[in-house]
Amino acid sequence: MSDTQDQAEIFGGGATALSDSRSFDGNDVSAIPAFVFGEELADLADRDTRIAVLTADLATANRATDFAARHPDRFFNMGIAEKGMITTAAGIASCGFVPFAATFASFSALLCAEQIRTSCAYPRMPVRIVGHHSGMSMGFYGTSHHALEDLGVLRTFAELTVVCATDANHLRAVLRASVDHPGAMYIRLGRGRDPEVYPEVPEITFGKAVRLREGTDLTIIATGSEVRPSLDAAEQLAIEGVSTRVVDMHTISPLDVEEVFAAYRETGAILTVEEHNVTNGLGTAVAEALFEGGAAGRRFRRHGVPDEYVPVGPPAALYAKYLLDAAGIANVAKELLT
Repeated sequence: MSDTQDQAEIFGGGATALSDSRSFDGNDVSAIPAFVFGEELADLADRDTRIAVLTADLATANRATDFAARHPDRFFNMGIAEKGMITTAAGIASCGFVPFAATFASFSALLCAEQIRTSCAYPRMPVRIVGHHSGMSMGFYGTSHHALEDLGVLRTFAELTVVCATDANHLRAVLRASVDHPGAMYIRLGRGRDPEVYPEVPEITFGKAVRLREGTDLTIIATGSEVRPSLDAAEQLAIEGVSTRVVDMHTISPLDVEEVFAAYRETGAILTVEEHNVTNGLGTAVAEALFEGGAAGRRFRRHGVPDEYVPVGPPAALYAKYLLDAAGIANVAKELLT
């Protein structure tokens, strides 16, 4: 597909390269609704009076409405004022609360980067910045609403924990574990229709990856929305005789360096997979850990979105275009092993 697109053709459904029966209204039709954000926080707030929720006029999109209905006195709709929302959350945190400030990831992580650094991370305020609709899951809304740089920006902030939720049950675990975690945190979510990875709510530790599948030929280290397709890719590879380990590296900062080196020692190659620009995201973090630890002699590849702005289109078609679906990941893995 050429870099120049006829926008009328795309929105009219005539662009065959971006037409995909798996998408409807920008969503994967086979996925399981997973926006338990407001519901889970409302349950936690029943027992913990410190929890508050702020949103920037997106309570319906992120299901903060579920929290507002049960705890209206601790819910704040800040309007379309994302920077003010983050600063307000820091102020609330300084008074003993644990605020969760939620908006699109492109706005929370990129528009509000300075507020996150100076008002939240630097003074170690227990603010939980929730960036939902991350990556290119906002397909038709274009570059202004895509968040393919957020991990790269925020993992450079000292005193900021950066976490990617994998599915609904994992999000519940992240929210529960975050309440008493020291300092500021960025929680990256998808669009709320995430296929199941964890059949039950897991026990998690920030900074400790979860090994979901064992293997010896290859390790796929994935995060967030790319964990499920990585597992599916591993199933496809197994049919062809490739033994693939799959790791959910849910915490980007601090990174689980021990798990990275276990993959280096015990498997023949490492492939990182993320719905993010390959520059300075999960793949770069893993490469830095390997290089600084003196690792050499293993095949390694970062897989994600190349250093470019993605075209407009339905998310499922964009994942296929960038080889971030199961078939694409399997093909990239085979290239790495060739």
